[in-house]
Amino acid sequence: MNSAIRKLAVAAIVLMLALMANSTYLQAFRSSELNGRNDNRRVRDQQFSVDRGPILIGNTPIVDSKETNDQYKYQRTYSNGPLYAPVTGFYSFQFGRGGIELNQNSELNGFNPSLAFRRIVDVITNRPQQGASVTLTLNAAAQQAAYSALGSKKGAVVALDPKTGKVLALVSRPSYDPNLLASHDLGKASDAWKTLNGSDDKPMLNRAIKELYPPGSTFKLVTSAAALASGKFTPSTAVNSPASLPLPQTTTPLVNENGQNCGGSNNATLTVALRYSCNTAFGTIGLALGPDALREQAEKFGFGERQLPELGAVASQFPGDPNEPQTAQSAIGQFDVRATPLQMAMVAAGIANKGEVMKPYLVQNVRTADLKTVSETKPESLHQAVSSEVAAQLTAMMVDVVNNGTGKPGRIDGIQVAGKTGTAQTAKDRPPFAWFTAFAPADNPQIAVAVMIEDANVARNDIAGGTLAAPVAKKVMEAMLDR
Repeated sequence: MNSAIRKLAVAAIVLMLALMANSTYLQAFRSSELNGRNDNRRVRDQQFSVDRGPILIGNTPIVDSKETNDQYKYQRTYSNGPLYAPVTGFYSFQFGRGGIELNQNSELNGFNPSLAFRRIVDVITNRPQQGASVTLTLNAAAQQAAYSALGSKKGAVVALDPKTGKVLALVSRPSYDPNLLASHDLGKASDAWKTLNGSDDKPMLNRAIKELYPPGSTFKLVTSAAALASGKFTPSTAVNSPASLPLPQTTTPLVNENGQNCGGSNNATLTVALRYSCNTAFGTIGLALGPDALREQAEKFGFGERQLPELGAVASQFPGDPNEPQTAQSAIGQFDVRATPLQMAMVAAGIANKGEVMKPYLVQNVRTADLKTVSETKPESLHQAVSSEVAAQLTAMMVDVVNNGTGKPGRIDGIQVAGKTGTAQTAKDRPPFAWFTAFAPADNPQIAVAVMIEDANVARNDIAGGTLAAPVAKKVMEAMLDR
């Protein structure tokens, strides 16, 4: 009998110790994670009674909290909601948070450990808790220009400061209004959620950073970079560029879009090949360099890495082990090459910045309600993608594309623009993707931009990067350069 009691006592003690250990573990190591969960109802009730900090562009709030007379005390409001929704995300009682509202949640609601002193002061002075403000890197004029220029087209725009990595514009269309989800009328918010998630247009999909697309001929910038960096090619090197290029291991050739050779020659220079975006020339280069050289060059521009943790961007991809025909297709941005608009903006920005790719970022700083800086983001180098000499060669070639080639619709009076068009083929039952990536001014770059048009509701034969995407990029660059 005594033995059974002892065993029971030992078991009870072990269970109590395990319970204490688990409780300690949860409070010491997982409290932030659990508090941040969207389904934590107790925390949600508490946080909805906090004066959540604003999200700013410069000194102008684009997201703020207003006092209400209902049980939640503060209503989250979004000025120009659809314009900034891909960046700000939403703050909803039922559906949690997205975008900056999610990534900077602890700063905005004032519970971040870095704001502990501020909370103590609020308690001592009997002031309601107030969250910190988050200032974004966005340029309001560039953001508005991108949104307006896309119009009813389905697509995305990303603009970067090449020298710092600041995100100047990030637009995805169609978009949505976060005010609908932030509503304290939970029935209306629920209806809006169902409508948005049930739409075939996927307005809540952030096409700028969370969707992968074949980059088409904009990837020829990466292939050109690999060619020039190899030492085997210069801008004036003649490249085999017939109308149709036979490929090993297959009877299906690689052909130029217009069915002709490159600029009237079967041996166009690399500069001319980029000017007219000749598939056969870049297929020839891809076969000469091999997949490893193309992949390594792509990775130096950021392929394979996830960027913008503020928004959870996905990593762009170069195929793992393509055979020779697949390598030729990959060299022109087809086969299984996939990229986000953010990634192709990074390619242009890296070339613009003398070959150095800067890490993109969206949050400029975090400040308390009394304007004391809690944190500030500093520019950070990601990779040296190419040498400054190769970057200068690529810049000259891209200027030629805009002045004399497929990128003419991207020209800006009085400013030299360096750019590259792309038209990426996909399934036969859907239209191609139209691309344009560029930077300006070419001699002192202030902005690099990538535009992707997923669907413009035009005839298939009218779809091209130069005609659809380049005019959008032009508007964004003009807005940033105050033209």
